[in-house]
Parts: sequence; structure tokens; C-alpha cells
Amino acid sequence: MDSMVIAGFFALLALIAVMVASICHPFYFPAFVMVFCLALQVFRYQPVPLNVAQQVLRPNGRLAVIAHRGGGYDAPENTLAAIRKAAEHNATGVELDIEFTSDGVPILMHDRTVDRTTDGIGSLDNLTFEEVRKLNPAAKHRLHKDFPGEKIPTLKEAILESLKGNMTIYFDVKGHAFQASAALKKMYQEYPELYNRSIVCSFDPLVIFKMKQADENVATALTHRPWRLSYYGNGKPKFQDYKQYFYALLDIILDWSLHAFLWKFFGISAFLIQKNFVSMDYIRFWAERGVEVVAWTVNYADEKRYYERILHCIYITDSLIEQCSPPS
Repeated sequence: MDSMVIAGFFALLALIAVMVASICHPFYFPAFVMVFCLALQVFRYQPVPLNVAQQVLRPNGRLAVIAHRGGGYDAPENTLAAIRKAAEHNATGVELDIEFTSDGVPILMHDRTVDRTTDGIGSLDNLTFEEVRKLNPAAKHRLHKDFPGEKIPTLKEAILESLKGNMTIYFDVKGHAFQASAALKKMYQEYPELYNRSIVCSFDPLVIFKMKQADENVATALTHRPWRLSYYGNGKPKFQDYKQYFYALLDIILDWSLHAFLWKFFGISAFLIQKNFVSMDYIRFWAERGVEVVAWTVNYADEKRYYERILHCIYITDSLIEQCSPPS
């Protein structure tokens, strides 16, 4: 976890401590609440206009179905081939992961290493774009024989392919807040249509803060899975010592902060939440705040029908044509 995010948690703990201490005095507590609410109102970022957010999230009033990593089950994830397949299968949009090579080139890649998806090994911290470009991103895909000659695309190539396919783009930024916000700002300036066709999302609140700081006209979303810091997706604890309790505490603070005030401070238009925590009440909670819920990752036919017909909720899926298990 980024040191700046941990520092933010400690700052929040200090804020809570001050608030608790102020309760002991009949004057300081209401004064503290007033100052905090005023600061939140004055310094917060405004969300993009509702009509812009709706055009991004529900283009032409349609319930959006977003191809996760471009549709990583139907084609090699985060490739131009995946984007083309998603368009062929009538996806409303694509979710694409942004990473950077050692020489600062923005590319599509989910992991910080190339081991899982390509025929290479090593960290992007140690690989230049020229070296990454020689790798085969289809090497370990179940349909690798159908995608010869595929290359790891740059961010710009992926944007052009997505716009060509008339799809919206969910830019998923894993980290590198300063670097990513600068790269994306450049893309928005070069392709203004992105303002109505894309949204920037991240688990890291710092990414959203820097993106809003770079360009307030960009639609943004926070991504969340409860207990993400202390537990793996399968429920297994990440640590075996006191660190488990420490990160569980951070999880509680993070969850409360996101739902209580961070969403408003960052001016988000959507909240991306792991599918197990979505319900009609949860969707209503965010709807009352003018925020759209997007569920991930919805892969089974019954789930898709439930989200489409009952919840009327936007969802992200690994496959537009088959049932499949989520990738690791």
C-alpha cells in the first residue's frame, strides 16, 4: 500500500481523536463539526454535470455492460484484440488497466510484472517500452492460437481503438497517481471526446484526488472491496501477525471514510463495488447521493440477468458471450 495513503489514514485517526476529545467540552465539539463541514464544502471537488455523467455511465440511456480488462476471457486481457472483440460482442464499454514502463510510457497492463500474461518475466520497473513491446500478451491465454502477433498496446493506441468501436472507457489506475494523472490529462486534451466517453477509477483515493486536481472536468469513480487491505478476495487473511489487526483497522477506517465523506470530497460520479456487496438498498443509498453503482466482476448468466432485470445496475464482466470464473 502507498505510504501516502497510510499517512492519510493516520491523519484521519488524528482527526477522529481530536473529535472524540472535543466531545468533552460543550463548545469545542460543535465548533469542530462546523469547521470540518465548512472545510469539506469549500475545498471539495465538484462532480461533472449529471448529463455528462449519465452519457458516460449510461450512454443513450442504455444499461451499460463493461468488458473487464477489455474482456479478458474472450481475448487476451488489455490488448487491442480484446477491445475489438468487446465491440463485436456489443459491450457498452471497456475497463482498461494503466501501468507504466521503466522509461515512463503508459501501457495497458494489470500487474506490475509481465509474468502472468506474457512470455516474459520481470517487473515493469526494470523493463523499457522497447523491451515490453517484444513480449506476447496472448502467450498464456486459453485462446492464444487465435491471436498471433498481438502486442502490448500503449494507452494512446487503446484509446483510439475504443473510440473507433464507439465504446466508453473505464480507465483503471492502480497507482502512480502523479504520473497517471499527467498522462491522462494529456490524452483528454488530445482527444476531447473522452470527456463524454470515459471515466477514471481507482482503489487509491490519491489517484482520484490527483486526477481531479489535474482536470476537474474528468468523470471519476472510486473502486472498493471491503476488507481489501487485510484479506484476499477468497477470504484468506493477508498477514499472520499483528499486521493483520492493523490492516483490518485501516479497512474499517477506509470503508467508513469512502461512504461518509470521501465520495463527496472527490466529486465522484460512480462507485465501483465488488459484486457480493451490492443490493437494492445499497444502490438506493448511492442514488440518493447522485452516484451510480457499478458492480464487478459479474460473470455468470443468472447474475447478469439479476443485475439487468432486477437491480438495473451497471456491471463489469470478463466475458460478453460465456460464463466464466474470474481471473486471478
